Amino acid sequence: MSTAAPLEGSVDDWLAWQLTLHASEMELGLDRVAEVARRLGVPSGHGQRVIVAGTNGKGSCVALIENLLAEHGRVGTYTSPHLWRYNERFRLDGEPVSDARLLSAFRAVEAARGDTGLTFFEYGTLAALWLFDDQAVDFAVLEVGLGGRLDAVNIVDADVALITNIGLDHIDWLGDDRESIGHEKAGVMRTERPALCCDRQPPASLITHAESIGARLECIGDAFDIEADVDGWRFFRGSHTRRLHPTSGVLADNLAGALAAVDALTGALPEAQSVEKACCAQARLPGRRERVDGTVAIIYDVAHNAEAVAVLADELAEQPAAGCTHIVLGMLADKPVETVVSHLEKVADRFYFAGLDTLGSRGLAANDLAARVGVEGGCFDSPAAALAAACHASQVGDRIVVCGSFLTVAHARRPMPS
Repeated sequence: MSTAAPLEGSVDDWLAWQLTLHASEMELGLDRVAEVARRLGVPSGHGQRVIVAGTNGKGSCVALIENLLAEHGRVGTYTSPHLWRYNERFRLDGEPVSDARLLSAFRAVEAARGDTGLTFFEYGTLAALWLFDDQAVDFAVLEVGLGGRLDAVNIVDADVALITNIGLDHIDWLGDDRESIGHEKAGVMRTERPALCCDRQPPASLITHAESIGARLECIGDAFDIEADVDGWRFFRGSHTRRLHPTSGVLADNLAGALAAVDALTGALPEAQSVEKACCAQARLPGRRERVDGTVAIIYDVAHNAEAVAVLADELAEQPAAGCTHIVLGMLADKPVETVVSHLEKVADRFYFAGLDTLGSRGLAANDLAARVGVEGGCFDSPAAALAAACHASQVGDRIVVCGSFLTVAHARRPMPS
C-alpha cells in the first residue's frame, strides 16, 4: 500500500512515489488508465494527434514531426525514456516542460486517480495528455512506450498513426517473431484514418489488421517513398512531391515516414528549407548517432537491439576511422547481447564492457556481459569508467563509440546539459 501523494513535493519526490503505486513496473492493458483518463477529462477534442509506434526510429520520427509541424501551430510531444531529466519526456514547442507545469499535471492526475493503481508509465502518459490539453496545443505527437495495442498511449484515437521499423525487441511481452510484434504495433491504427508504415517489409499481420478494421494503410515503397535523385532526394506521396538535399545523421526512411505523417495531417508537404531545418534539429538529438568531435571523436548512440545496432555498425563500416574504433558497451540482461556484439565485432578494435547492474534492476554487470559474449575486452564498474579508459587508450585518429542502452549513454555522456 503506497503512502499519500507528495502534493507539496518536488518532481523527484513524485517520481519516487509513483513507483510505489503498482506491484509491477510494467503491466500492459488499457482498462485502468482509460478509466482515470475519463475522470481526468483527457484527451479533449482540441487539436490533432499523431501516435508513433515501432521498434526503432520512433524518437527520431517524433523529433522530425515535431519540427515539421512547428510552422502550423503549437506542438506537444511525449517520448520515453529520458536521458538525464524526466522533464525531457514532455516538450512544448520543442522545449522540456518546467517542473511547475509537470507538478500541476501530477496533481491533476492524482485528483482523478482515486484508488486506481497506475504504473509509472501510465501516470506519465496521463500527465502528458493533461499538459497538452491545459496548454491547448494544436498537435500532440505521442510515442508508444512498448508495443502499441495495449500501451497506455493507445487510449488516444490517433488522427494519424505512424509505424516505423518492426524488429525483435521486448519479446517477453510482444512475441518472438515479427508477425506477432507487427500485430501489437498495428493496434494504434484507427478505422478510416491514415496509418503509415515505413518498414519496407511490413509483417502480413500488420496489413491484415489494417484491412480488418478499415484503416487507410499506406506503406513506404508504394503509397509514399523517398529515393535518390540527381541533386539529392525526392520524396513523394500521391501527387505531392518534394525534392530535398541529403542530410547527414537522418535515416531516409524515418524522414519519409515523418513527411508522410505531416502530409496526411495537414494536407501539405513542408517546403524544402523547413525539411532541412527539421533534419538538422533531429540530427542534434542527444544520444542518437551523436558525434562529439575532439582530439578523439566520440559517437553516442542509444541503440540497444539487434536491428538498431546493425544499422550503427553498417554506418561505422561505411565511414571508417583513420585509426582504431573503441566500443564502450553496456546492456540490459533481457537484450540480445550476443547478436549485438556480433554486429559490433565487424568494426571494433577493442571493447570496454560497462556495468549497468548498479543503475537498474535489469542491468548486466560488466563481467557477466563479457562472459555472455565471449569477447576479449576490459570490464568496468560504470559507463563513465569505461569511457575514461577508452579515452586514455585512444590516440589521434581513433574514435570511441558508446552504445547498448539509454543508461549507458546517459551515464557516460557528461557533463549533463543544464
